[in-house]
Amino acid sequence: MTQITLVLPFALPPAELAADLIRAMKAPALAGLLARSSLQELPIDETQRVLPHEAWLARTLSLASDGSPAFAAAAMRGFGLDPGRDSWFIVNPAHVEIARSTLSITDLRQLRLSNVHAKGLFETAKPVCDEAGKTLVYGDAYTWFMRAADWTGLETSSPDAAVGLNLNDWLPTGPGAAEFRKLQNEIQMLWFEHPSNVERESRGMASINSFWPWALSDASAAVAPAPLFAASVVPSWLSAMENCPATELPNPFSGDATDSILLRGDLSEAAIAGEWSVWLESMQRFEDALFAPALAALRNGGKAKFTMVMSNRHGLRQFSTSSWAQRAFWRSPSLDRLLP
Repeated sequence: MTQITLVLPFALPPAELAADLIRAMKAPALAGLLARSSLQELPIDETQRVLPHEAWLARTLSLASDGSPAFAAAAMRGFGLDPGRDSWFIVNPAHVEIARSTLSITDLRQLRLSNVHAKGLFETAKPVCDEAGKTLVYGDAYTWFMRAADWTGLETSSPDAAVGLNLNDWLPTGPGAAEFRKLQNEIQMLWFEHPSNVERESRGMASINSFWPWALSDASAAVAPAPLFAASVVPSWLSAMENCPATELPNPFSGDATDSILLRGDLSEAAIAGEWSVWLESMQRFEDALFAPALAALRNGGKAKFTMVMSNRHGLRQFSTSSWAQRAFWRSPSLDRLLP
């Protein structure tokens, strides 16, 4: 039987708002899918310093190193870059807010960083990194790569896990941390009055005043041809790891399709920002475009096992159903399984 997996980061509402948000949702198809599914609470390892869905994806795509996501080399290949035999970090240009006693990182999705500005900053940083033995490579405006060299013991966090929190708890630690901070400080000084930042600030945009390394991997890390993996409305490092564009995924309910995983990141920015009216609008679009068609296909005898992986910052749940499971008419449709 074909396995279809739909991954929805931040589809689990936060505990303190869950009841109110569920009351506001108009999602009968999702309610039907949830009520007639098996539910599994998936374990969370808080020591990994990544979001639950990021850890799940790393495990599922066999891109986990010592339990931590090892995405860098796979993302490099997606950008047409050759990792060679080296280990690499993903590096994201970032804006760090400096308050009186705390630091915080801005959601990278809100930076509106153009290639022109990004390349200007990159070209300034590259000679410094290269001279330090940490070769810097450009993927796109939001995604660069840094050769790890002797920093393979550096313990890092994903930017989405750190956003909005006290950054002191999420900065790189371990062997190489002091050397990283020295390199970071040198680049920050070069970027302080960089023309790209001067122009951004004149337009009311946040300056790019830091960079964020994470997702260390060796050169062997790669996404296998199967299952098919596609992603939409996600950061560019993640879409670079697709082995099948979302628009080219075959009909998963045909009975002869390849197993597939589709990750939809539509909810992430709104949830991180606490914009719950926007979150509800995105859930309504999911109801119309994803949940209702899936439920209809299962009720019509679709030959597939349909799994939804839903998460928030602190939890990860897996709901699995099938055409046979949807015959359990005695289970009334309900969204209560989204509650804590």
